[in-house]
Amino acid sequence: MKKIKFFMMALAAIVLSAGFVACNDEDDDISNWQKYQDAVTKNVKANKKNSKAILLVAFGSTWQQAYDAFDATVTAYKQQFPGYDVFLSFSSAICINRAAAGENVDPRNFYAPNFWLNAFAQEGVRYNEVVVQSLQVIPGEEYTRVINYIKDFANNSNGDLDDDYLSRVVLKLGVPLLQDAEKDVPEVAKQLNALYKTQAAEGVVAFMGHGNPDSYDTYKANVRYTQLEEALQQYSKNYFVGTVDMMGNFKTHVLGRMEAAGITSGKVYCHPLMSIDGDHGHNDMAGDDDAWDNGYETNEEGEVEDTSWKMFFSRMGYECNNSTMIEKGLLELPTVRNVWMQHTQDAIDGEALDFYHSKNPE
Repeated sequence: MKKIKFFMMALAAIVLSAGFVACNDEDDDISNWQKYQDAVTKNVKANKKNSKAILLVAFGSTWQQAYDAFDATVTAYKQQFPGYDVFLSFSSAICINRAAAGENVDPRNFYAPNFWLNAFAQEGVRYNEVVVQSLQVIPGEEYTRVINYIKDFANNSNGDLDDDYLSRVVLKLGVPLLQDAEKDVPEVAKQLNALYKTQAAEGVVAFMGHGNPDSYDTYKANVRYTQLEEALQQYSKNYFVGTVDMMGNFKTHVLGRMEAAGITSGKVYCHPLMSIDGDHGHNDMAGDDDAWDNGYETNEEGEVEDTSWKMFFSRMGYECNNSTMIEKGLLELPTVRNVWMQHTQDAIDGEALDFYHSKNPE
């Protein structure tokens, strides 16, 4: 399994917080941070057409399918919001660095949100309105990082931006896909059922989200997966939602709920419940890793490690194979992507962001 451990992410975030990218060493006296900032500022100045901007913030990926989904999303946003310049950012330093190194794909440069926000404030740019749209699925740990980028920008944390401009710029925040339990969860369930009701009539449709370990479950956002499963099961009892990192909701626990519902055989379709179909989708869900050795052993959290969802459910006697893998990220589903876009419109129509309180879930 290619499962990134959280302590590694934390360490990498410290080391790579500037956002490593491939750059030309034209002047060794210029810091890498300044090179990256100069590259982003040059990009923004070259593409500035409007007085307002939308910054899409994704965790990131190193898969071409994910890049295609991100590119399509940027295109869709430009069509939907013609009065805004649209840019894409990665919040994961690991993904930024690996994308620049060309892991799985041709090298491509992405930059952390702070570089884009700083570029928006430069003389010759200075957008009147900046909307930051989180492309996270749940309002959890990664969403917190998005909020903190905005707070640092608004507070001029480095002391190198124009305070007068910062006092005038209108900042707005578009929330994650499943921000609101009463509104977003039923809507996403409705759209997913419209897409996969045929598969649900034939067998189980198991969605694989990411989730956060309990110690990282910011705002207790993991509950959105449980709520989504409940909403989907209003349409069909064959829908299930598990994760790769939520305590008590691994694939083993999905199996337990299936068996408790009397589903002990038949097809199991697997689908990433993530913005893109990247490393987790290709490996943790649809990969060939299999720790079976005359049976599985669970770890202390009740999970079977080093085994994909495909191989696990197949070993458990279900029809689960390459043909039942639905390898599409949520951004590849226009009707689901529209929920994110509605959040952007809601942010535009709403009040300027109170960045001290942000838009944290209740």
